[in-house]
Amino acid sequence: MQTLDPAAMAHISEVSVSVELQTSDMTLNIGPQHPSTHGVLRLVAKVDGERVRSVEPVIGYMHRGYEKLAEVRTYPQITALVNRIDWVSGFANEIPFIVAAERLMGLEVPERAQYIRLILTEMARISSHLIFMSSYPLEIGAATPLMHALRERERVLDLLESVTGGRFHPNFNRLGGVKPAAGAGAQTKKVVQDLPQGFLQDTKAAMVKMFEICDDLEGLVTGNEIFQARTVGIGVMPADRAAAFGVSGPNLRASGPDFDLRKHTDYLPYDKFEFEIPIGRNGDCFDRYQVRLEEIRQSASIINQAIDTIPSGPLQAKVPKIIKVPAGEIYVRAENPKGEMGYHLISDGGRVPYRLKIRSASFSNLSVLPWLLEDQLVPDLIAILGSLDFVLGDVDR
Repeated sequence: MQTLDPAAMAHISEVSVSVELQTSDMTLNIGPQHPSTHGVLRLVAKVDGERVRSVEPVIGYMHRGYEKLAEVRTYPQITALVNRIDWVSGFANEIPFIVAAERLMGLEVPERAQYIRLILTEMARISSHLIFMSSYPLEIGAATPLMHALRERERVLDLLESVTGGRFHPNFNRLGGVKPAAGAGAQTKKVVQDLPQGFLQDTKAAMVKMFEICDDLEGLVTGNEIFQARTVGIGVMPADRAAAFGVSGPNLRASGPDFDLRKHTDYLPYDKFEFEIPIGRNGDCFDRYQVRLEEIRQSASIINQAIDTIPSGPLQAKVPKIIKVPAGEIYVRAENPKGEMGYHLISDGGRVPYRLKIRSASFSNLSVLPWLLEDQLVPDLIAILGSLDFVLGDVDR
């Protein structure tokens, strides 16, 4: 019987161990599931041990056909439809559509109505970002910030409800301006012709709390070494790659570009206010978190400036009782909380749109996911996924 020397035995042992550890890629279904406010998403991930080799997002589980639904509704009815696209920031969804129709009609919106639209849009931005500030740390293991952020979000929703009558789906904008505020008048069956009594003072007080919650989150989350370990250098997205996929909003600005439609378009009078555009340096999960946190402060500052300078005057321009939009087409885009929201509206002169194409933020932001997750560690998958801050109702519009 031949006896192998110890060196040969060690080589055979190494080979056998190597063969034993070689495994084929595993296909892992993550979902379909309904992770709270995000919607219904399924990821088909191929993993090799702890590495993600490829990911295919499977969408469409709650497709609602908004574009075709809008083509069989009159223009005043469509605002109730579009504010449900991204239900976390419903008020902001109405703005670019209503502006598109107004421009085709040649309507001049009263300045006070524009200021009210701007204030409520920034409140919707704060509300959306506070959802992110509560859910994202929770997704990677930090439960404490949840109640802190949601508590302050309730203040914002209470104020939105006092004006519009709705917390999630306000349906407040009207062609030519805004509808009369709800407030206490809704209970007494009286028409309230302006903002509820005390709204401006209560909003100023709420903005003080917004600055305070940002400071609290800096201590609870931003400076936490575990949070930093889970987010710094994770899911890095270069600016050119983000632009190639159509990524917009805070996700794009976290990668360095200071592009913000509030500075580049005139859909609302942002040119009258001073505010900064927060940007990141590395384009990682940490920067995407940090940009949104700073945007809350900037939105609170814009709201304070608007309250201090809000003009008096009417809330509504003169419009016909039966609204028909002149034939033509237009594209209007706005800086929504999750990124660019645009409406390409085509009218044939009737009471309903001939065609409506919606460009939503979450759809493009989610499209970068397969590239972003390639060759990442499985534990980092949720951290990267959550940092994009998408809503599936927006994707499955």
